[in-house]
Amino acid sequence: MTKRITMALAAVLAMAAVPAQAQLLAGEKEASVAAIPGVIAAGAKWELVWADFMTADGMTGTEDGGILFAQEQSNSVRKLAPDGKAYVWMPDVAGAGAVSIDAAGRVFAVERTCTDPGLHMPSCPELTRVVQLAPERRMLANSFADGRPLGRLNDLLADGQGGAFFTQTGLFHVSAAGKVSVVAEKVDSFTNGLALSPDGKVLYVTDKEKVLAFDVGKDGTTANRRVFATLSGEEKGFGGDGLAVDAEGRLYVTGDAGIHVLDRAGKALGVIPVPRRAITAAFAGPDRKTLYVGTMGAVGPDGKAWTTPEGVRNVAMTIYRVPMLAAGPADRPK
Repeated sequence: MTKRITMALAAVLAMAAVPAQAQLLAGEKEASVAAIPGVIAAGAKWELVWADFMTADGMTGTEDGGILFAQEQSNSVRKLAPDGKAYVWMPDVAGAGAVSIDAAGRVFAVERTCTDPGLHMPSCPELTRVVQLAPERRMLANSFADGRPLGRLNDLLADGQGGAFFTQTGLFHVSAAGKVSVVAEKVDSFTNGLALSPDGKVLYVTDKEKVLAFDVGKDGTTANRRVFATLSGEEKGFGGDGLAVDAEGRLYVTGDAGIHVLDRAGKALGVIPVPRRAITAAFAGPDRKTLYVGTMGAVGPDGKAWTTPEGVRNVAMTIYRVPMLAAGPADRPK
């Protein structure tokens, strides 16, 4: 299987080694970028840098300009270096679903264990959990305060104090000591992506076509829940998914339409189109002026869109990157 994937990826990258948008690969759509002042230049080109038949989710930038991403099916956190080389950064991360790094270099992840729908397990005996992977590995939590299991976890975000926020139908927080607290258990639809403002004072979370915001105190407590923005055109689809923030406090929301760009007040500045349906995004590169996006779908070795037999979950993904005018926060990875 590994050889097959390697050959397929080589074929994808060979096909992609042409001027951007000169040749659309199977499953791609035209992605002509219009200017958004201070954010991205008109005509900026997406570059395909990675593709595989397993996921690349919950990504975050690294200090050297690369990215880390979670790959649930291979039970690992992988690294994509600035030169495009990819490798296993951390093995044995059970059902890795998302990864986050704080300014102190602590790396956190959610372990979805055996809850992948593709495994067709009616009940998963292994509890999901929020873990710290580096500088040392330890479990932060595998249950709520009342003993209930955490369930199938979505995204997480380091809080900068040794703990993390995480989503699973609602929004929750786990402290460095392992105490789990509820931020918002009842939401309108489905919580997913997370981001903190550059000053760490506002927490954002996607909730289908809405983006919610919360004020964050010095002790990590949250207050003043509100609707930060409503994403135009996302009402009937999956809605907003992953989040990223730049140094100016603008928010980047992946969705069916592309990447919605919102200013600090929640005003829509425009949408950056993406060749495939984007689900996760992160600023990276030596100057943090490169936006990486993980998208659904990939091309197989025959040049056709990768498909799977009936009943087999298709989790193929492609990572693209594009040069930006905006830069990610300089003092933390995401």
